Order: sequence, then structure tokens, then C-alpha cells
Amino acid sequence: MAWLALFFAGILEIVWAYSMKLSDGFTRPGPTGITVVAMILSFGLLAAAMKTLPLGTAYTVWTGIGAVGAFVVGIVVLGEAATPMRLLAAGLIVSGLVLMKVSSPV
Repeated sequence: MAWLALFFAGILEIVWAYSMKLSDGFTRPGPTGITVVAMILSFGLLAAAMKTLPLGTAYTVWTGIGAVGAFVVGIVVLGEAATPMRLLAAGLIVSGLVLMKVSSPV
């Protein structure tokens, strides 16, 4: 269950990062509200996952899911550049996440 909570915490991190971009510096109420709610839920799920998972593993996986997910949303939805170097960097983050999961004792 901890890994599932962590996965959804990471998904919510993507949601709040994207909605923060849409909030235009917290000047738009709708996206600002989504940002705040998604942040609270994301942190809550991260905290639940940390009851079982080691701090380093949980935090690294959470931020990694958020970072790679926000990167993908930036490319797919916002039209940001998908250069070979950026794709390599994202691939290295994913590799690190897989290694964290495989090496976790829980």
C-alpha cells in the first residue's frame, strides 16, 4: 500500500506543478485552488508512504515522479522542447527511480 500511496502522491505532484503554471503566479483562483488541494493531498499521501518506506527512497521516488511527469506535461501539453539532452536527463531520472524501487527493502 505504501508504494501505491507514493505513486499517487507523485501523480498529484504533477497535477499541482501544472496547475501552478496555469495559476499565473497565483492570480487565477481556479488553478490556484487546484494547486493548494493537490499539494495537501500529495503531502498527505507522501506522509502515509513514509510510515513504511525509508525517507530517502520515498522522497526520491516522489520527487522523481513529479519531475519526470512535469517534464512530460511540459512537452506534451505546453509545447516545451524535447531535445535529446533533455530526454536523456529524464531517462536517467527514471533509471534512478527504478533502482530505488529495486533496492528498497520494503
